[in-house]
Amino acid sequence: MGRKFQKKKKVEQLEIVPLDENPPLPPQRPSDDVVPKKEKWINKQRVLVFAARGISHRDRHLMRDIKTLMPHHRVESKMERSKTLAVINEMSEMKHCNKAMLFEGRRKRDLYLWVANTAGATGPSAKFLIENIHTMAELKLTGNCLKGSRPILSFDGKFDELPHLKLLKELFVQTFGVPNHHPKSQPFIDHVYTFTYLDNRIWFRNFQILSEDGGLSEVGPRYVMNPVKIFDGSFTGKTIWENPDYVSPSKQRQMLKKASKDKYVNRVEQKVQHEATRPTKAYEGLDNEELFDDEDPLETAKLLALKAKKKALETKTPKAALTKKIKDKQMKAVQQVIEQRKARVKREKKV
Repeated sequence: MGRKFQKKKKVEQLEIVPLDENPPLPPQRPSDDVVPKKEKWINKQRVLVFAARGISHRDRHLMRDIKTLMPHHRVESKMERSKTLAVINEMSEMKHCNKAMLFEGRRKRDLYLWVANTAGATGPSAKFLIENIHTMAELKLTGNCLKGSRPILSFDGKFDELPHLKLLKELFVQTFGVPNHHPKSQPFIDHVYTFTYLDNRIWFRNFQILSEDGGLSEVGPRYVMNPVKIFDGSFTGKTIWENPDYVSPSKQRQMLKKASKDKYVNRVEQKVQHEATRPTKAYEGLDNEELFDDEDPLETAKLLALKAKKKALETKTPKAALTKKIKDKQMKAVQQVIEQRKARVKREKKV
């Protein structure tokens, strides 16, 4: 009998599937778990821009222009004069701001600007005197940029050389630079801020970018920042730098008044000296003054001829006068000889 061979069944081999590194989430999620969000707005810089009581209308318009250029600013009402500058740190914390710009007016004439880092009141803070203010509405320039767009910050080469300017550069970058993907900003870059250091002052200009080859058109505003002091804290602390060339505006006005007073005193002294040295007698007239009375040239020629004739007669001496003078001299000489002889005879008689 033959053997019956049974066919062996083939065993199916399972494929090895690699483990998925990102397994799918479970269909249900507990409500306590927080869903992580990917945010594009990372640099959350907020600047508190406000003023103290006592600023003029021009200063208020400048503050309004700066607010329009900075979409990441926060608004605050005017600060009372009775409050100290240390209160600004609390105000910034309440508004969730880490930078602050305070416009402080003095005597309705002078404007001071404080720029400070208020995050944790660590500082630093800088005080500037604002000069040569020109607002956007005043200048009426041809440039125009989109409201809320991001700027390019351009700094002079001096900002990389001097140590106090390096600190101010970093402070300006964090304050004036608009964060990327800010909710109130536009995703465009169409203007540039220029900070130029000249004559111990920082000159601020705002230009519109017209073309890629460097064409610019000024937008405004314009102002000049004269640095006064830099403090290590936020509106407080020790002075880490002070401008040796700074002169307060009240001192400058005092010097101008003194110069004008000296000018008045000098003018009065000159007047007194002129009256003291003034001649009492008038100058005598010219010899031939009557020649200029008549405009007729013939009459003038006749007068000149008469004058010349009189002068010739005065200078010419006649013969009779000469002979008389000679006789007088001879008689004097004869009288002297006679007197000498008489004196000699008298002396001989006495002897």
